[in-house]
Amino acid sequence: MFTGIIEDLGVIKAISKEGTNIHFTIESKVSNELKIDQSISHNGVCLTVVQLPELNSHVVTAIEETLVKSNLIVLNIGDVVNLERCMQMNGRLDGHIVQGHVDQIGSIKNISVKDGSWFYDIEYDGSKTGNITVEKGSICVNGVSLTAFNSSKSGFTVAIIPFTHEHTCFKSFKIGSSVNLEFDILGKYIKSYMDQVSL
Repeated sequence: MFTGIIEDLGVIKAISKEGTNIHFTIESKVSNELKIDQSISHNGVCLTVVQLPELNSHVVTAIEETLVKSNLIVLNIGDVVNLERCMQMNGRLDGHIVQGHVDQIGSIKNISVKDGSWFYDIEYDGSKTGNITVEKGSICVNGVSLTAFNSSKSGFTVAIIPFTHEHTCFKSFKIGSSVNLEFDILGKYIKSYMDQVSL
């Protein structure tokens, strides 16, 4: 379980395929603190550490199901990813409850700057998935816990303060960039319950 507060940026150093799986070698400041079989979020995707080849690097494996539902498939060597280690039970929950299970991919529709902050309009296909956001509700974008506004059936907007812009991969986004979306787990439970009640 995660909180959506990014700890570090990692750099993709190597990518290799094994059947339908892809192994990613990541270089980061937190890599040397990881252990084999530990979970760590990469752009909001919970992946397991399978190797620690050298200091400041770790290897994780993404299976086909993960690759289909996330933007990991489009990563290239040299790309930067948001990293967050799993939360500690004795720590503060600074963001919101994030499982690291990406629901679907969204796309950056527009980027604007106003009063020192960046505004990202994000669109997604909610008609097939039934995923929704609510005004001022939580949303996880590429592993970052954010507040959604301008909510609609197929999109929302998030505001990024300078610190978050500088310390996450948001600064590399362009119009058309794909992003991993994890919708609020509480909202998903409520929607599932209401769908069953209405049957």
